[in-house]
Amino acid sequence: MNRLSRRLPLMACALALMAAVLPAQAQGKYPDHPVKMMVALPAGGGVDMIARLVGQKLADSLGQPFIVDNKAGASGRIGLPLVAKAAPDGYTLMASPASFLTTNKSIFKTLPYDPEADFTPITKLANQSMVLVVKDAARFPTAGAVLAAARAKPEGVTYASSGDGSPQHLAALMFETRMKVRMTHVPYKGGALAITDLLGGNVDVLFAPLPEALPHVRSGKLTALAIMGDARSGLIPQVPTMRESGIDNMTMVTWIGLLAPAGLPKPLLAQLNRDVHAVLAREDVKTQLREAGMDVAPTTPEQFQRTIAEELALHAQLVKASGLVPQ
Repeated sequence: MNRLSRRLPLMACALALMAAVLPAQAQGKYPDHPVKMMVALPAGGGVDMIARLVGQKLADSLGQPFIVDNKAGASGRIGLPLVAKAAPDGYTLMASPASFLTTNKSIFKTLPYDPEADFTPITKLANQSMVLVVKDAARFPTAGAVLAAARAKPEGVTYASSGDGSPQHLAALMFETRMKVRMTHVPYKGGALAITDLLGGNVDVLFAPLPEALPHVRSGKLTALAIMGDARSGLIPQVPTMRESGIDNMTMVTWIGLLAPAGLPKPLLAQLNRDVHAVLAREDVKTQLREAGMDVAPTTPEQFQRTIAEELALHAQLVKASGLVPQ
């Protein structure tokens, strides 16, 4: 036996000992410390809710906290650049509404991030229907009444949103463009704040994601006039669709997705996609989201990336047709 042959068993033992004492991260274990999940919106909205739910389930299964960090304001232009500049190591993630990735590019002249180049799409989390809600049901008993009021007095009907380029804003732009009316936009720093002012009677209407409006509709504080979907919601089956209300071509289902900074290593991307899909497959998670007005919508990273690209083009067309001048 030569000298090298005699050394091989000793080398193997040494490598095994090193593997036993190396940090978990060096061995590829993820996560080995807390993960930050950015939400560029205030606490209390639908995006925040699903981020906290998914984050808690991931923490339970992976053994490390997933901490939601709310950085609200400027329609995502405060929070998203922080994620774009973070290290692509899996310890900074982002739960985002569609609008920050698909509409902002058409709404603003410049953005402090690139929706496609600066992020790694991991998976869509959920879809949510949009619903038209009002406080003053005597003035606006139906979606048709909102349309009639907008036609009777241009810019006389005010609508709230969670900010420029938000799903609420985009839905209202669709309504204005396709119905050929003009209303007055009143943006807020989040969906919860928009609903608060609607409840206070400071704005007339809101095109809201169903999860944000649902508790107030159930309590009777707001009235849902129409669902912007192909079918009625089982959660509020008495509410007609826009088409049933006599308003065609007004379907919008928005989504919430999970992303990381660009350059996330493929093995880590695959693990996160797999782990999140396992969370979304849980019956308790499906039930909780369904009761809140969301449907789980897991995708591959490639499918999610295609969705972003397709909606960037679609929303650009919609914003252009509306005549809105980028800010």
